[in-house]
Amino acid sequence: MRAGPAIRLSAVGYAYDPRKPAVLRGYSAEVGQGRVFAVLGPNGRGKTTLLKLLLGALQPQQGEIAVNGRVAFVPQLFQVSFPYRVLDMVLMGRARHIGLFALPARRDEVAALEALGRLGLAELADHGFDELSGGQRQLVIFARALASGADILVLDEPTSALDLRNQGVVLEWIARLRESGLTVVFTTHHPHHAHAVADDALLMFGAQDYVCGAIDTVLTEANLHRLYGVPMRRVGFEFEGQAMETLVPVYQGLRGLPGAG
Repeated sequence: MRAGPAIRLSAVGYAYDPRKPAVLRGYSAEVGQGRVFAVLGPNGRGKTTLLKLLLGALQPQQGEIAVNGRVAFVPQLFQVSFPYRVLDMVLMGRARHIGLFALPARRDEVAALEALGRLGLAELADHGFDELSGGQRQLVIFARALASGADILVLDEPTSALDLRNQGVVLEWIARLRESGLTVVFTTHHPHHAHAVADDALLMFGAQDYVCGAIDTVLTEANLHRLYGVPMRRVGFEFEGQAMETLVPVYQGLRGLPGAG
């Protein structure tokens, strides 16, 4: 494993228009090697801008970003216009290893198949990408990122548009990728997803108002209430003999339990 943090933000600032308020100002954070880092915040608080800065699509106007390793991006679930095979989708992740106008070599196909196998999808290599379930498609895009040889995966709302079952599949694989030594950064609108798999989190309240740290110290009821304007409660329960905990929003004004009151 590489020495030092995977990503370090030092007093980072960015504004799309210098005549308007900055989107980010003075953001500092560290993402440890082999950890899962969740970024949470309502729409319009700068999550997309932050991802673009991490990926190098934008350059910070103040401060510095240091990235220690190769980065691959996993976008939100999307449809493709052509009937690509699953293997072809994953081979796209090998673009940096293939010369201009060159065809994938045997080593590229081996790397793509290994990435699919790592996610339990090897038997789907010759299937059409559009034939897969939403969860399977998202995992194929994970495999494409893995095939690139990345050390750090940046995921943009990886459970977006997925049903509950497939959300669980994707979250399980995020946890497994961490166990294999990869660093994962993901944005989410679901605090309970961050609570389930992340080690650390960044809550984006505003351009220069944020909280960053370990999950248990950051995902408090008070912080989440301030972030989303909705009361949140930590709820403990037992499942298959194991004590567990999750985060639940409280929508006031809706009906309570039948017969309560």
